[in-house]
Amino acid sequence: MLVTNKKIMSAAMSGKYAVGAFNINNLEILQAVVEAAVEEESPAIIAMTPSAIKYAGLEYLASLVKIAAKDVSLPMSLHLDHGKELETVKSCIDAGFTSVMIDASHLSFEENVAVTSKVVALAHPKGVSVEAELGRLAGIEEETVADEDAVLTDPDSAKEFVKRTGVDALAVAIGTSHGAYKFKGEPRLDFERLKTIREKVDVLLVLHGASSVPSWIIERATKYGAELGGAKGIPEGHIRRAISLGVSKINIDTDLRLAFTGAVREVLATAPKQYDPRKILGPAKEATKTVVKGKMSLFGSAGKAP
Repeated sequence: MLVTNKKIMSAAMSGKYAVGAFNINNLEILQAVVEAAVEEESPAIIAMTPSAIKYAGLEYLASLVKIAAKDVSLPMSLHLDHGKELETVKSCIDAGFTSVMIDASHLSFEENVAVTSKVVALAHPKGVSVEAELGRLAGIEEETVADEDAVLTDPDSAKEFVKRTGVDALAVAIGTSHGAYKFKGEPRLDFERLKTIREKVDVLLVLHGASSVPSWIIERATKYGAELGGAKGIPEGHIRRAISLGVSKINIDTDLRLAFTGAVREVLATAPKQYDPRKILGPAKEATKTVVKGKMSLFGSAGKAP
């Protein structure tokens, strides 16, 4: 059965590890995540954005995740990532999601509190956990956020926000960003800010924009035609430190996309006569699974499934 993010993340916080929230868009990426979780004996958060739902269909994706959950005996959740509209949140709850994120970080503090409180009032009576975001990450998610519009999370505001909304988890901005181009210079995350936030709030903490953009993925993709010059992610050492300071959920999307796309490009470039979708997408699924397994090991969640 699917469980809530709160249950999965609470165990992670107690065990001083983090659980990956892996964004899916299709069957192959879901299979990669679930197979990796089984092989690594790791809990997993299956996440999807509104754009993924628009692409593949809410009922299609939700049904696939439910089927997958029936066949495995480890903690899994179905999570809405970066939901911005109340109607989207309601639809996902009705579809059986066990966790939803309301992202009103683009609004004023008071508006963010008001919208998030509405979602909490809607979700909690139905046993669904709620994640919110305070501060804004640069990069590309559901919309592009320019560097100058990025805002780091204020610890005192975080304390007030959590108290007034009753959220279960809070996504904080400490210098990460969405997409494959996270830093123009040396990677810098505000760990002192994260430490202070952890001391001031008693909810579960989430790190978005945390893909590492490994060199082997970039090299494979660019070898077969991708243009990814300047792509740079979060160093693994930074991820480990964030976990040690209390982060319990880490979102991964870009690394999955890069691995998937690189594998597809290789097949199309090296086997031009191939037209069987299974032989084109199969290697992409395996490449994605390799990335997911690596994340589970890095986050410390491998071997933590009861």
